Amino acid sequence: MDRTPVVEQESAPGLRTQLGSPLASRKKPRARSLLPWLLAVAGCLLPALAGAQPAAGPEAPVEPTAKALEAASSVVPPRLLFTPEPPYPPGATGDASVVLVVTVDTQGAVREAAPIEQDEPFSSAAVRAALASRFEPATRNGVAVAAKIRMQIDFTAPREVTAPPLDVAPTPPASAPPRHGRPADGPAGAAPIEVLVRGEQLPPTTRSIARAEVRQLPGAFGDPFRAVEVLPGVTPVASGLPYFYVRGAPPANVGYYLDGIRVPILYHFAAGPSVVHPALVDRVDLYSGGYPARYGRYAGAIVAAETTDPRPELHGEGNIRLFDAGAMVEAPFAGGRGTVLLGGRYSYTAALVSLIAPGGVIDYRDYQARLTYDVTPDDRLTVFSFGSYDLLGEEEDDGLAVLFGVEFYRLDLRYRHRFQDGELRLAVLLGLDRTALDGNRTARDRMFSTRADVIYRVHPDAEVRVGLDESMDSYVTDIVGYTISRGGAKRLEQEYGSRDDTALGAHADLVLKLAPRMELTAGLRADLFVSGGATAVGVDGRLASRLDVTERLRLVNAFGIAHQPPSSVIPLPGVQVAGLRGGLQKSAQGSAGIEADLPEGVTAGATAFYSAYFNMTDALGAVAHEWDDDYDDLANVPRSLGSSYGVELYARRRLTRQLGGLASYTLSRSTQTVGRARSPAPFDRTHVANAALTYQIDRHWRAGARFLFYTGTPGASLRAAEAGGSGEKAKIDRDPPFYRLDARVERRWSIGKRGWISAVLEGLNVTANKEVIGGEPIGPVTIPSIGVEGGF
Repeated sequence: MDRTPVVEQESAPGLRTQLGSPLASRKKPRARSLLPWLLAVAGCLLPALAGAQPAAGPEAPVEPTAKALEAASSVVPPRLLFTPEPPYPPGATGDASVVLVVTVDTQGAVREAAPIEQDEPFSSAAVRAALASRFEPATRNGVAVAAKIRMQIDFTAPREVTAPPLDVAPTPPASAPPRHGRPADGPAGAAPIEVLVRGEQLPPTTRSIARAEVRQLPGAFGDPFRAVEVLPGVTPVASGLPYFYVRGAPPANVGYYLDGIRVPILYHFAAGPSVVHPALVDRVDLYSGGYPARYGRYAGAIVAAETTDPRPELHGEGNIRLFDAGAMVEAPFAGGRGTVLLGGRYSYTAALVSLIAPGGVIDYRDYQARLTYDVTPDDRLTVFSFGSYDLLGEEEDDGLAVLFGVEFYRLDLRYRHRFQDGELRLAVLLGLDRTALDGNRTARDRMFSTRADVIYRVHPDAEVRVGLDESMDSYVTDIVGYTISRGGAKRLEQEYGSRDDTALGAHADLVLKLAPRMELTAGLRADLFVSGGATAVGVDGRLASRLDVTERLRLVNAFGIAHQPPSSVIPLPGVQVAGLRGGLQKSAQGSAGIEADLPEGVTAGATAFYSAYFNMTDALGAVAHEWDDDYDDLANVPRSLGSSYGVELYARRRLTRQLGGLASYTLSRSTQTVGRARSPAPFDRTHVANAALTYQIDRHWRAGARFLFYTGTPGASLRAAEAGGSGEKAKIDRDPPFYRLDARVERRWSIGKRGWISAVLEGLNVTANKEVIGGEPIGPVTIPSIGVEGGF
């Protein structure tokens, strides 16, 4: 029988607690209608029973009130002495309240802490804060006893611009009324803890999804980069493939970054997992347009992932699935001043494929390693390295014939110095990219780059961010034996030949708080490109604003111009169009939207956007085969103009809640013009919709499903499109719509205080639907996954 006393009181200013079983408070609403009868009975019987001993026999099923218990057994509840103020979790969004059931032992230490309802990443942050709290222990008749209490910690999302170093505001006095948080079970007038954390505010119009939510998203397999597909404005090239169009920008015009480091590919071969272990990624941000000036050299969108902060405690995570296994572990050293992180993934698909197709080889692997050391409290050195390898081949008599292989490696050395009102960041990067094709043809890129950034708060309402970056790429291409048609080898040599490229850039952002509810960010970026003896300059302006109409309603706007060197349609490591013939690609992107924080933790928004693209080299891939007989040199293929406009709708309730979900819908039209021919772009999809729902069935089981729908792309090329001046429009036949259903079921067990293990059954396109592309059915592309995950 649980002998923990049941006592309610306000144990400390600003902290609401309840002693006793969590179920006790659940029973009180049922007793409210009996309250007058209980009071009458108590008024008659308490004087007679004041000195009586309890009768033998079973306990009465009536819960004593707090005052009766304290009078009868002299129970004194725990009193809070200290609790740390937890920082706002990185990658999280919105406000949250976490109610914990904690056990305080006879020494006043918190022995256990468990959230009543999981809501990551807030639950973990609240548990860490509770475990570090100290109490004066509860007593019964003067003897210290263990007791259970309820503790609620409220998190408030950053609302104002501050310097990147976290600045935790002091807990407001007890007299200050709470601004956030829901009422807890407890006496009237008890105020919750209020934690006000001011962190780096994400730029307006940025869409972000945190690691904790990605893990619950069906069909994402826990990979943050794969979860980008559910965000509004993102159009997949094909179901399950790692290439996206974002607001009309082709895949090669979309940049991918990890901690500011350019990543050439997102996934392993075909529809495999991401090239970075999910446990290392804290969140993924999507900048659809008008992004900060520190990002450049891409005419489309930016997908930027941020790694987790170093943790000075031993922790890790791993998983084993049908086709691969991965793990990540981090440990402190030097008394917590430094950390070492190792992670990676290895596929054993080669053994599986050999059973199905003898002689076939499919292999992939990746690694991540990070070393951090705090020289002083304000100075940190970091060494970060990661890489990926993919191979598709066939065993022959004379050895392995490589059909397709890609690999890339990065080594980044960083230094960060924090000073009053600002921060300095320096970095040096070494990299290697390589792609191998059939016939022993390869493309390789050796890179060296540097970055320098300064963030400085010049005024409480003004922050300046300036930086320089430089990159040098040495490309070596082997085109022996490669021909596609008349003059093919010559064209490839001209378009992807060996040479050295250099890019120099400078950027600056000014973040102003013009009024208590209005924020403006103005940015400017300039880049000098050098390739094959040719030079070009791009000057980009950026402007973004956020207006808080109310505490729950915001207006966000963004505008930006971006330049990019010539590119192919699909990005591959080490493959880059040579020279600057025809000039830089250019885009002008604008958007205006509204965001609202709705009841029950739902965030919703609507955005209208328009993007114009100029001098695009997308025509190299989109229509090169159509123009092949007319143009022996791809440099002479006409550049294209493009435009994309539409509306994005979005609603989200964190997927880590007991009932979580998200929905996104994009209505858009993308067009392309080459010469006098104008038509819908080859990737134009009028409707793209996503809907996901997850539910925590009980403390062990969680299930979810995701539905994806999009309309087909045009089945005709530009030559079948509207001819300039003809006044007649050719009929554009589209591929049929496609939909798929993803599902995920998880069963979790807790191991000790910090460990857990889960069995996960997950599938992408569980209905095995086929997609039609260019009139040809593809697939079905179906990815089943059965695995075990765990962490500590």
